[in-house]
Amino acid sequence: MFTIDLTVKNTAFPISIERKTSEDAEAVYQLIVAAMETGSPNIVELKSEGKTEKKVAVRASEISGVQLTQKEGAAAAGGRPPGFFAVAAE
Repeated sequence: MFTIDLTVKNTAFPISIERKTSEDAEAVYQLIVAAMETGSPNIVELKSEGKTEKKVAVRASEISGVQLTQKEGAAAAGGRPPGFFAVAAE
């Protein structure tokens, strides 16, 4: 299972959806990146393929980041949960 996390401006928690195959997950990731770059489509509608059916619609101009992670297997064995983090420069 693959998870796509969206960071939305002025929102504390990411929006997450799931895809079963790496090809589907990569296609969704590329769709979101293209929407962030061009602003088209104006609204990005996504549907999760995880355990629960979930739909989400987000204005492309409000997406500030996207991350694609593998939920099981070698990626999950890394011990670090998926998500974004900030590094403070000294």
